[in-house]
Amino acid sequence: MRHLDLQVVDQALSWLREGRRIWLCTVLATFGSSPREPGSLLVARGDGRHVGSLSGGCVEEDFLARLRDGEFDGGLQTLRYGDPEGPGGPRISLPCGGILDVLIEPLESDAATLTHLEVMQATLLGQRPLVRRVDLASGRLQFVEDDGLGPRVVEDRGAGEVSLRIGPAARLILAGISPVADACAEFARPLGFEVIACDPREEARAQFHVEGVEVQSVLPSTFIASGACHAATAVVALTHDPRIDDLAMIEAVRTPAFYIGVMGSQRTSTVRAERLRRSGGLSEEELGRIRMPIGLALGSKTPAEIALAVMADIVRVQRGRSRESL
Repeated sequence: MRHLDLQVVDQALSWLREGRRIWLCTVLATFGSSPREPGSLLVARGDGRHVGSLSGGCVEEDFLARLRDGEFDGGLQTLRYGDPEGPGGPRISLPCGGILDVLIEPLESDAATLTHLEVMQATLLGQRPLVRRVDLASGRLQFVEDDGLGPRVVEDRGAGEVSLRIGPAARLILAGISPVADACAEFARPLGFEVIACDPREEARAQFHVEGVEVQSVLPSTFIASGACHAATAVVALTHDPRIDDLAMIEAVRTPAFYIGVMGSQRTSTVRAERLRRSGGLSEEELGRIRMPIGLALGSKTPAEIALAVMADIVRVQRGRSRESL
């Protein structure tokens, strides 16, 4: 799956290599309803050509008109849409009633900019997330290492800088195909996850019909052990078949996956933990990485309800939220 951020960065590099000046825009914050989340990117050139999105329509039109008028020819700046009292507010109000803060970075076609965007590109294609720090006064840019979890944008007004998380597209590995796995795939795709289903059973694969999902005809444990997991990967085992689920867990805890979980009741999970400890040789630390029972405790009964609980828990961990904060 082509991550939208990667499309933006690819196009930015293409224009920079042509010797063009570009404007890289990042959604910093949203208040109220907004179709795009913090961290969303758009890149534009002076003639209005652009890739990416800030809001899905009205904000882009206003920004591009102002860009063509030369309003953003100076240095880095932030702009607020939808607030009558804020800069840019009187110019446009959002139909949804929300407020949107945007960071606008004019970038020249020089070696330093090219290197910076190439690091962003490599990070989006690679396996290790980074934080991109932007000094709001000087425009100075730097990268620092990160675990990839937490909000995509963190503003530190006291320090006058903003931290932007970037990393590979979120990946969901379904260790085995089942009705719950089908429903998880349906939820995960619109949430922006690259979904990969692994199952050696031909009859199970024949019943899987979710569009846009890669299907591997191997044991999930084999696929996981091949290096398929990076720090933005969630691994879920949802078959109730210990021959599939247990082996997947044994391999998953050896990876940097941010979420690892297996379906089962509390009693089943207790028995499984002992089995993984005794037969799988997992340590207490490794067992502690496995969420069992998987998902939020929503009292789920049907496959769709269980999948909702699983995906909600994955997004919670991805955003760095504790269960107590919900």
